[in-house]
Amino acid sequence: MKWLSKEKISYLAGAFVCLSACISLGSDNSCKVVDEQRVVAEDKGRQTITLNPEIPSSILFCGEKIDLTRYNMHESFDREITSFTYFHSTTLLLIKRANRYFPIIEPILKKNGIPDDFKYLAVIESHLDPQAVSSVHAVGMWQLMEGTAKDEGLIIQTTIDERRHVQKSTEAACNYLKKSYQKYGNWIDVAASYNAGMARISGEMQKQNSDSVFDLWLVEETSRYVFRMMAIKQIFEHPSKYGFVLKARDLYRPIRVRSVKVSMDIPDLADFAKEQGVTYADLKRFNTWLRDRKLVTGGRTYYLDIPEKEDLFYKAPNTVVHDPRWVTK
Repeated sequence: MKWLSKEKISYLAGAFVCLSACISLGSDNSCKVVDEQRVVAEDKGRQTITLNPEIPSSILFCGEKIDLTRYNMHESFDREITSFTYFHSTTLLLIKRANRYFPIIEPILKKNGIPDDFKYLAVIESHLDPQAVSSVHAVGMWQLMEGTAKDEGLIIQTTIDERRHVQKSTEAACNYLKKSYQKYGNWIDVAASYNAGMARISGEMQKQNSDSVFDLWLVEETSRYVFRMMAIKQIFEHPSKYGFVLKARDLYRPIRVRSVKVSMDIPDLADFAKEQGVTYADLKRFNTWLRDRKLVTGGRTYYLDIPEKEDLFYKAPNTVVHDPRWVTK
């Protein structure tokens, strides 16, 4: 007996389903829909279907409508949103982490008069990781260089690096962004200058006789920078459109903490953690700005976050959803 190939079996099965549906539904239109579904099913059996992500004609960013119809704008945005769409694991983790960190970042941006969309700068810079360190030694969620951080009032010493402190580093980044806005008066240029530096952006504008960062010929990292922010914003605001389907239980819930005021040196943080009823590891995770096994205050006052024990376990699914657009019901 000659065996049928898998493809023929799949085709015959699909045809049978289509015929049965047509008979039962009694509608040419219904038959057409089912037949289209059969074709898709056959295609899936042969290979993974890769859909091109939707490219909008424009996008609203920092209150400004950005036209994406010009070839370089369209293709630059396409590159970034395609990358984020099919870099599944990273993009999923970014949305999960945002549920924990956006509630901290957003009020600080608002207080400082910085557009809310600049939270996506932190997403691009560090993947919302307070402990991130770059190859050029930029540190923290906002990837601040040591000189810039100190200029903005952050403490960096043997036992402390406030670039890893989420709230304080966000305040420092806001200070830098406000100075940049005073110079450019345009938030798009401000975003680009965060990556390249104000001197570089201003110099290239002068040399290239241009007043828009979108019209500049820049190194690849900087030329992609703003488009990466716009693309990740598009996905965060329309995740299901780009294939990201999450439930509330999938998001990382905020963990409540109590703050302990410290004005004296702590010679052994492991002992301190034990006194507070937490592990040394958890003390470090919730106070990522601590960079040693001890704390030297230098006469300053600090607040150490101690996590609430009941929040350290996923015994019950997460129900806290910072942005309803992130989840499907």
